[in-house]
Amino acid sequence: MTLDNLYSLLCSEEIIVNQEISKETSTVAGATALYATSLNQSRNRPPRKIGKIRNFSTGQPSLPSLPSSNASSPVSANTARPICQICNKAGHIALNCWHRSNPRFAPTNPRSMNAFLAQPNQTASQDWVVDSGASTHLTPDLNNLQYPTNYQGQDSVSVANGSQLQVAHSGQGLLPLPDTPRKIYLRKLLHIPHLSHNLLSVSQLTTDNPISVSFDANGFQIKDRKDHRLLLHGPLRDGLYRLSRPTNSNPQALHATTNQETIWHARLGHPHHGLLKTLRSHLPDITHVSNNFSCVSCTVSKCHKSSFNKSNSVSLAAFDLIHSDVWGPAPENSMDGFRYYVIFIDDFTRFSWLYLMKSKQETVSKFRLLLQLISTQFKTTPKAFRSDGGGEYTSHEFNNLLQSHGILRQLSCPHTPEQNGLAERKHRHLLELARSMLHAANLPIILWADAIATANYLVNRLPSSSISNQTPFYRLHGQHPTYTHLRIFGCQCFPWLRPYTPNKLLPRSQECTFIGYSPSHKGYKCLSPLSNKIFISRHVTFNENVFPYKLNPTQSSNPVPTAAYTPPLVLIPPSLAINPMPPTSSQTNQSTVPILQNKQLNHTSPEISSVQSIPPLLSNPPVFNSSTHHMQTRLKSGITKPKHIFSLHTSVSPDQTPTSYAQAIKHSHWRKAMSEEFHALKKQSTWTLVSVPDQTPILGCKWTFKTKLLPNGKVERYKARLVAQGYDQQYGVNYTETFSPVAKMTTIRVLLTLALNRNWEIRQLDVSNAFLHGDLTETIYMRQPPGFVDTTAPSAVCKLNKSLYGLKQAPRQWFEKLTTFLQDQGFRFTRSDPSLLIFRRNNIQIFLLIYVDDILITGNSPAALAELLSKLHDQFALKQLNQLSLFLGIQIIRQESGLLLTQQHYAEKLLRDSGLADCKAADTPLTPKSKSNTAISPPFSDPTLYRRLAGSLQYLSITRPDISFATNQACQHMHQPTIQNFQDLKRLLRYIKGTLSFGLPITAGDLTLRTYTDADWASDSSDRKSISGFCSFLGPNLISWTVKKQVTVAKSSTEAEYRSLSAATSDVIWLRRLVEELDLPQQSPTPIHCDNTSAIALARNPVFHARTKHIEIDYQFIRQHLKTGAISITHIPSDAQIADILTKPLQISRFQTMRDKLTIRSLNS
Repeated sequence: MTLDNLYSLLCSEEIIVNQEISKETSTVAGATALYATSLNQSRNRPPRKIGKIRNFSTGQPSLPSLPSSNASSPVSANTARPICQICNKAGHIALNCWHRSNPRFAPTNPRSMNAFLAQPNQTASQDWVVDSGASTHLTPDLNNLQYPTNYQGQDSVSVANGSQLQVAHSGQGLLPLPDTPRKIYLRKLLHIPHLSHNLLSVSQLTTDNPISVSFDANGFQIKDRKDHRLLLHGPLRDGLYRLSRPTNSNPQALHATTNQETIWHARLGHPHHGLLKTLRSHLPDITHVSNNFSCVSCTVSKCHKSSFNKSNSVSLAAFDLIHSDVWGPAPENSMDGFRYYVIFIDDFTRFSWLYLMKSKQETVSKFRLLLQLISTQFKTTPKAFRSDGGGEYTSHEFNNLLQSHGILRQLSCPHTPEQNGLAERKHRHLLELARSMLHAANLPIILWADAIATANYLVNRLPSSSISNQTPFYRLHGQHPTYTHLRIFGCQCFPWLRPYTPNKLLPRSQECTFIGYSPSHKGYKCLSPLSNKIFISRHVTFNENVFPYKLNPTQSSNPVPTAAYTPPLVLIPPSLAINPMPPTSSQTNQSTVPILQNKQLNHTSPEISSVQSIPPLLSNPPVFNSSTHHMQTRLKSGITKPKHIFSLHTSVSPDQTPTSYAQAIKHSHWRKAMSEEFHALKKQSTWTLVSVPDQTPILGCKWTFKTKLLPNGKVERYKARLVAQGYDQQYGVNYTETFSPVAKMTTIRVLLTLALNRNWEIRQLDVSNAFLHGDLTETIYMRQPPGFVDTTAPSAVCKLNKSLYGLKQAPRQWFEKLTTFLQDQGFRFTRSDPSLLIFRRNNIQIFLLIYVDDILITGNSPAALAELLSKLHDQFALKQLNQLSLFLGIQIIRQESGLLLTQQHYAEKLLRDSGLADCKAADTPLTPKSKSNTAISPPFSDPTLYRRLAGSLQYLSITRPDISFATNQACQHMHQPTIQNFQDLKRLLRYIKGTLSFGLPITAGDLTLRTYTDADWASDSSDRKSISGFCSFLGPNLISWTVKKQVTVAKSSTEAEYRSLSAATSDVIWLRRLVEELDLPQQSPTPIHCDNTSAIALARNPVFHARTKHIEIDYQFIRQHLKTGAISITHIPSDAQIADILTKPLQISRFQTMRDKLTIRSLNS
């Protein structure tokens, strides 16, 4: 044997021996368990576990050895095959290896199943390993932690090679889920910098989230525990359950390409992605356009129906045919008060001119401007004009304008918008882009006009397949547009503002939001949130990675701007400048337009027209032709009388309540109210100004306003309140529980009845800034209040120290704070209503009712009440209103007979806002014919208005049970109201006009419960469901009533009445519990009056048959309470059934009779 052969055999034998030692001691690297060891623990104390990973091959916690080719069986020197030291393969030694003489050969390392997990020197993987044995989540990447804090403990992680890995940070994290905004909450996440893999603890996952985790031979699955929906899954690879992230062969290059692709997609206003391929040669930084590009804003904003067949008519030259349509009204007025836009499209070039309007009557004046522009710029006149038959196009003035220029008119047929498809499709195109831009930048709807104008500006510069992929701009002007000046709508920008700074030491710019291109300047429009002004400047620095209105920025809050200086813009070639609006007197490159002024901003791009998503016109006006119809009407003469329609969007006068900061700042008393509120918040140290934290959601805030009225309707004070925009809070990050109870209106009526009968004093309390007293346990950041930004730190944010109105947890925190204090004073909760607390001690009784920050207190001891009020005043800032007169907007008027609850001032305001303050009164809320099927009625054109009025009536029905049925009927058509529904709603408002002073009396008398129940079988002709109605009296006072549509179809009137009887029984059982807790025990069963003998017999009859067993649950429920003596069922004639007014419309005489039995009466009666 040669020396070389001997050396090879010795090397092989050494490896075999080392492998056998590693199996016995399990101390080599490659561990699959992690242990945290305290640095100061005693020698005899076992180490404390932070987390561990199971041996994935055996399922038991252990420290396995390094795997080898013969790891499945015991290894001995006699049976093991030798392993080559060059290629690491078994069966030969290094002397006989083929690769011995190849210096370029790189051997393959033997596969290590689990050893890499705890290797401190390996490169960290982006994969997450799901481990059923780990007790906490671990990660080497600090970016995976939200709110990271330095780890204060002295724990470390021991790995198999004996080294110690220190825990650097602790925090929490969110694991995103594919195809859904939902995330998995990682409550306790530890950061270990030198760990090789991310580690998910199954026990923590299932404890902190409503999920389940299952494992099998193919991989793992994470499902929702409630609906068993699959949330995540991953494969079993190398013995480990991995949750992988997608990788690319060239991730940096691909990310750069995708990033530029996304940026240009946003700069161009979110167009169809195929246009990027067409424009690739004109756009810088775009070398590749992917085929699987997706944009969330486009997906949610561009959903549409299928298209119609394309028209075959073709124009041969520019201005041969002009298409036009009007769009509106917008759901919200723009900053300049615009509600409509009209659009004009050239059929040959597809270039569009858009004009914003405040009313449709401006259409003819806008078209006159377009004609002047075409005549001046292009020395021609349109030959034909196509539109629908709307009144704005068929008026005498518009007809004369077309005839004077020799323009042929083309009208679409009634209810056939497809014949004006080009204009209709243009609406959809512009609105899709505008919605996408607003959604992507999280901008408010009030900026819709700027988004529409920007969309039209961009569409004219985008290729169109209908004109051979040319741009409308090129088709009209003969030269290509430029794109280098385009920026992302809604992004952060910094205009040069040196001319507007009073001295040279102040900053020369401020953070603004880019909202479009100035049509009359070579500059950008920049909206300042600090001064509420629009600056127009050519010197603008853009940051297209930050969007100021996005409350949860995913990028860094202070990234480096893309450029320090923006070169002068050439938005339109000077020789081809088109300005549809009158030229402005100023020719400077920079100007400011204050939003708060009632001055129209200079818009030079044309404005807008009609869209398919807007409800269609109720009827198309007839087309008048002067050759066939010679009757002279006001319409043909161009004389238009403004039609008075319902509108809740009225201008804000000094006496009206503003809805925005921009409106409120115009009036001194609202400015004073905001200032007082701001100083009150500062005095209580509600927040602390800090620098913007990284990777932390920041909430916005807004001002809300309310005019506090005295009982006589006069203004008491003007109140402004700063509200956090808590709708952007994330569950598990900056809030958890939110539920907070409020008092039921029935409880309020019962408490007033009790106090009046016992002649107790009723005290009303109002807690000033109640929510600020709540203890805030989460860390929450908020932007500075509008109008009160600290000039020394304008970029700082508010770290909230106390709860604030608008936060999801604010009502709960305040309720817990108040009730905890009251429980310490000896109060206890009632079972029937958690907002009602009772104090009983030494013959002293005190009842306290909480409705958010409004409190009612009554009791039999004035001294005890005074002592409690003193303690409450010491703990909270209370405003005692002394004698009860106005509670929750309800006037409580004291009379000789008792109290009268009325909402007269609220009803008057509702009539004023709806435009019916001077309408003719009606005798009933509904007429019997109102029950007829309204499916044949055309849809109402303004569903939002209908919903606002119906919702307002719901609040009015708190003291007006006589309108409960009519309000219930109105609210059943919220989704798609018809004209007939709106007519019924107007009749209800006319009835309120004649009964403004009506209210609900509370008088002293016998305190015995009684209930009336009724049902109207199959009353709804659309689905044949029945209406249930019942009302309950406590002595002479009506305290509870309900009108509800039954959820199932009743097969008979007996079944309908029986279901109503069951619902009334539930209400009676709750009322009995409530009055008993208020020390008003009922000595006898509560009578329930029903006018259906079959339903009464069914309740008393224990026999079931095939026609009644489907309502067995309701039967057993009623029978149970009949046996216990809680209720008794009494027959009553239909003529005497009071609940009849709650189930159907009645004739005038019967309605007034039933209204009197409900005890509804006038203030003057």
